[in-house]
Amino acid sequence: MDNFIFSINATIPIFIIILLGYILKKINFLTEEFASVINKYVFVVALPVMLFQDIALSDVKEEMNFKFFIFCFAATVSMFFLVWIIARLTLKDKTMVGAFAQAASRGSAAILGVAFVENICGDMGSAPLMIVAAVPFFNILSVIILVCNANTQEKNYGKIKGSLINIAKNPIIIGILLGLACSLARLRIPTIPAKTIDYIARTATPMALIAVGAGFNVNEALVRLKPALGATFIKLIGLPLIYLPIAYRLGFTGSEMVSILVMLAAPSTVSCYVMAKNMHNDGILTSNIIVLTTLLSSLTLTLWIFILKTIGCV
Repeated sequence: MDNFIFSINATIPIFIIILLGYILKKINFLTEEFASVINKYVFVVALPVMLFQDIALSDVKEEMNFKFFIFCFAATVSMFFLVWIIARLTLKDKTMVGAFAQAASRGSAAILGVAFVENICGDMGSAPLMIVAAVPFFNILSVIILVCNANTQEKNYGKIKGSLINIAKNPIIIGILLGLACSLARLRIPTIPAKTIDYIARTATPMALIAVGAGFNVNEALVRLKPALGATFIKLIGLPLIYLPIAYRLGFTGSEMVSILVMLAAPSTVSCYVMAKNMHNDGILTSNIIVLTTLLSSLTLTLWIFILKTIGCV
């Protein structure tokens, strides 16, 4: 019951802020132009700064557990490409492929991960290492998928050089690489810039949630309901069904197993919408998947925790 209450407390406020953005747009308090500016700000400034902060403050060398790290890395890369292949094979409308593949693979591990593991296990345990192993690649692979499936007249995947340049220039990738450099070099950020970074990072999630709600269109959402339900099933049930038994066979328990669960089965992160929107992919489908996974994850995460406790993993 405690796990269910925690999941509700973690996911329902997210849905409420999305709903607030939708209501503010419906009553014309927010304009299309303002929502577009919010998206651009989060994509170019707030989200890269948040990722930089999360990674820079992690001690990658100190927290290294190679077996666990390699599993999280391998699971992340393989599940992204697995979902990408599924999307390409099953979706008739190929303009949805990038949004579907990203949102069905990428969960809010960084936002919910540490808190969820602390709630279940009593301390952070392996959560920071999971974040270092998975979250940078969540973003790198998302950029690759979205670039290759951009809905523009000039298809980026047809020009490999252009795609690589776009990936290298992406603010998300730059934030991740700078964070890794700081962590590996063990650089201490002085108080004033550290607080400034923290203030900027804190704006990423609430502003992105409002942008999701402001960009939500009920009529278009209903048209995209079927693929959104498919992506939601993959995110919350399909991926854990594939990878949790492998983790169990490899002997992961306690905070390691809970961290893996969060990596696989957390609801789709709101930054999926920001990236899809700014990289010419299907924002409506992405917002659908975020809303559905957020609403249903409190039930599915609780079910997975119950199963893991039953078999003695946590």
